[in-house]
Amino acid sequence: MKKRQSGNKKGKQSNFAKLSIFQPNKYKFKKTCPLSVKGAPEINYKNIKLLKKYVSENGKILPSRITNVSQKKQRELSLSIKRARNLALI
Repeated sequence: MKKRQSGNKKGKQSNFAKLSIFQPNKYKFKKTCPLSVKGAPEINYKNIKLLKKYVSENGKILPSRITNVSQKKQRELSLSIKRARNLALI
């Protein structure tokens, strides 16, 4: 009588078993800030076209992890968006 073999043989693991959610991703790369590159538009409360790109449909400021904006530029963005809101430009 033969024993039934399971999907994994002894000593061998499937590729799925090797992957773990706790393993660091080897292929992660940093995206550059779209507002820090050469020739990028200046962040200003008067530049409504630029500010609308970084505001959601509900009027909330989008987080930097979604927009890939650097920390320094994110602070400038949020300040100028708040100024534009106060002046009722947005």
